Amino acid sequence: MSLLLTRRRAAAAALTAALLVPLAACGNDDSGTAKDKGTSGDSGTASGAPQADLTVLAASSLTDVFEEAGAAYEAKNPGTEVTFSFAGSQELAAQVKQGAPADAVVTADTRTMDGLSGDTGKPTVIAKNRLVIATGEGNPEKVGNLKDLADPKLKVVLAAPEVPVGRYSRQILDAQKIEVKPVSEEPNVRAVLSKVELGEADAGLVYRTDASTATDKVDAIEIPDAENAIASYPAATLKASKHSEAAAAFVAWLSTPEAQKIFQAAGFQQP
Repeated sequence: MSLLLTRRRAAAAALTAALLVPLAACGNDDSGTAKDKGTSGDSGTASGAPQADLTVLAASSLTDVFEEAGAAYEAKNPGTEVTFSFAGSQELAAQVKQGAPADAVVTADTRTMDGLSGDTGKPTVIAKNRLVIATGEGNPEKVGNLKDLADPKLKVVLAAPEVPVGRYSRQILDAQKIEVKPVSEEPNVRAVLSKVELGEADAGLVYRTDASTATDKVDAIEIPDAENAIASYPAATLKASKHSEAAAAFVAWLSTPEAQKIFQAAGFQQP
């Protein structure tokens, strides 16, 4: 793992821990500099975007692609640093509602984002995704389609129903009248993938892009389009951001050809 990824992941972990601290403990700090506060003292970057250190709350399924996208944005905008905090979309929504110090949010579904309309600017869909069946490497249980997941001998893991990927999973299973009794319900898609990677589950429903990050440990069984669901990823600035112009510039950049090339290389579909 590169030094950059190590630094960025460490920063994200530190941010996640910080979000657990009572908000009152951090709400009265008036000692920041002009750059920290996102005031008119901010200087512009080479690309013209305002310079600021940004915090972005993002869906777990964006972990790998946002590490790359964030590095590309920082290279294009010297003096700006983007720190990500990854979690299930339902957790991100809770953080926003609790007033977590952040500048933008990106969820894995439009329903969660719609529930935050009072806290965000106008959202923009920046990418789309589809589901696959993740199995152990070599597909030892010979899972071939969604119907196979109903086998009571098969250990299947799904995301919890309040998680976007969990909701999509139940949507496609219900549409095919397939009853699956999961051995566990996980808080985000990466936790589902981890269960399969570790051999704690025979199969799980995850996004195609997540399965592609673990090709040495899992196989991805494609689901026909007619039986699948499309996940949309909306991004929006947070009204409580202290760096509103810089946050808006980052969200807008996510729809540019440069950013879209990164998303599509990671397996995401065009918005």
